[in-house]
Amino acid sequence: MSELGDFLRAKRAAASVDALPFPASGRRRVPGLRRDEVALLAGVSVDYYTRLEQGRERNPSAQVLDALAHALDLNLHERRYAYGLAQIAWVPELAETDPPVDATLTRLMDGWPGAACFVLDPLLDIVAMNALATALFRPFVSTRNLVEMVFLDPEGRAFYVDWERAAKGCVANLRATSGLYAGTARRRELLDRLTGGSPYFAELWAAHDVEPKTHDQKVLRHPEAGEFAIAFDAFEVSAMPGHQLVVYRAEPASASERALRMLSKDEVASPVGDSALAG
Repeated sequence: MSELGDFLRAKRAAASVDALPFPASGRRRVPGLRRDEVALLAGVSVDYYTRLEQGRERNPSAQVLDALAHALDLNLHERRYAYGLAQIAWVPELAETDPPVDATLTRLMDGWPGAACFVLDPLLDIVAMNALATALFRPFVSTRNLVEMVFLDPEGRAFYVDWERAAKGCVANLRATSGLYAGTARRRELLDRLTGGSPYFAELWAAHDVEPKTHDQKVLRHPEAGEFAIAFDAFEVSAMPGHQLVVYRAEPASASERALRMLSKDEVASPVGDSALAG
């Protein structure tokens, strides 16, 4: 026996016969689907599927696992679990368009009015922002993709005080988050736009630096709020595999925090910055 075989057997027993795309035949002594029905749905032989359940076959391919997940109607977390049992790296599907952001996550971001929060997909497309993040990124023509904002929007060089450091970090982060999707049309189209529009991006991309961003400090320059320092943290979103929640925060009770909060209230009257930055 194997854990993967036990898992498949349990999920087969829990599967609904009513979901079969073909007529079910014969009486059933136990609930769920028969092995031959799962094998037919997954496009594998009955003998192969039986060996998987019995633990005599322990190395299914990713394609076979995907087919079995579809046949057994596994949810996202069950699919990831099955991949783990088979010791295969699970790659979440990269949709042509990003799915809607979970309402719970949106409420969480809106519940932090003093922090600029946004959600990035594996290609660093911005798929959701709270009010403060929207105000923070207002100077950019488009907020479709963070890398395009850094390299293709003229505002990028003004917005990031240490633009070169931000640019290098952004490219290394894109390599880290998008590597699983090498060869996909969306990734290829993004890279074509970036390399065609920025020779410096092409140079950095050719260096093959890989470093995911989890925590860092930045100094930003906003045309309404002036210069201010922020710390940012990035967190994986378990409900949206491959996505990250990014949170920009300023030091409490600092001039930077006041500048950030003023943006959300549209009360900026003149540039504000930390005295340390002015020096």
